[in-house]
Amino acid sequence: MENKKTKLCLTGAFGFVGAHFVEHFLKNTDWDIVVLDKLSYATNGFDRLRDINIFDEKRVKIFVVDLNLPLSDGVKKEIGEVDYIVNLASESHVDNSIKDPVNFIKNNVNLVLNMLEWARELKELKKFIQFSTDECYGTAPEGVNYKEGDRANPGNPYSASKLAQEAIARAYANTYGLPINITNTMNIIGERQHPEKFVPICIRKILNDEVIQIHADPTCTKSGTRFYLHARNIAKAVHFILTETNERLDKVDASLGCFNIVGEREIANSDLAKMIGEIMGKEAKIEMISFHSSRPGHDLRYALDGDKIAKAGFVYPVNFEDSLRKTVEWSLRPENKRWITI
Repeated sequence: MENKKTKLCLTGAFGFVGAHFVEHFLKNTDWDIVVLDKLSYATNGFDRLRDINIFDEKRVKIFVVDLNLPLSDGVKKEIGEVDYIVNLASESHVDNSIKDPVNFIKNNVNLVLNMLEWARELKELKKFIQFSTDECYGTAPEGVNYKEGDRANPGNPYSASKLAQEAIARAYANTYGLPINITNTMNIIGERQHPEKFVPICIRKILNDEVIQIHADPTCTKSGTRFYLHARNIAKAVHFILTETNERLDKVDASLGCFNIVGEREIANSDLAKMIGEIMGKEAKIEMISFHSSRPGHDLRYALDGDKIAKAGFVYPVNFEDSLRKTVEWSLRPENKRWITI
């Protein structure tokens, strides 16, 4: 009797992070992949998936669906049983959450409820990963790196909606016994990122000899900082959690099924802009501006502690400097410059 192939469901796989997940699992497993996505403004249609050199239509089945609505019986029948679900789908642009918080939050809450309700029907589900963000913890004081299970303090409607997703996922784990893990991830870089993000902005402005505005403290002397990591490293970490650990959320220890996915070191945004300029062989022109006056609802510093996943045995495959260099050089190729163009 032929062994049944493992099946992975990825929501939001038309987006920047999701496309890297598709690429990772095509390269590193023989799994079949189910993609659920609604082709929102952030996805660039099918372009990211078309750009994957090893894309395999025989292994990837795509369903264009609005996850604000329950999956239809027809779609569920067509998908069948799945072994793993990674719920990447969410509205994620902070400025949009500030402009229209009600619809933004409703979207993110409804989609996780619909995915969890479907998960309850599955008989062979081994793990459900709810993909979340460092922003749920809010701004991090100097010297503080938040661990899994530390108090949350969302600073804007986006992070509040992600924290709501986490809480709902925990409730379904505790109430219905669903095998749920939660990942909180720090700032992501990589090829095919949305052009409004910091690295594409820097590349574009350096190319055009324009000034890069860097959000800083009220004195405009100290830049905001982040722990950046490549989307491929995150896909590898999620793969590790799916297959190498058996932890679940637990009533006694709410952090048991949670993992922080963190860049290897903290980097000031001003230094990151300069590093990009050095890779490009051009000077990065920088202007420091107060983040509170220019971007309400944003935080100067986010920081997570990544010891837990490291102690579990995970090692990031590509270091930050190599990840950044590859991203910048890829973005500067003539055939790829459309990804940094607004």
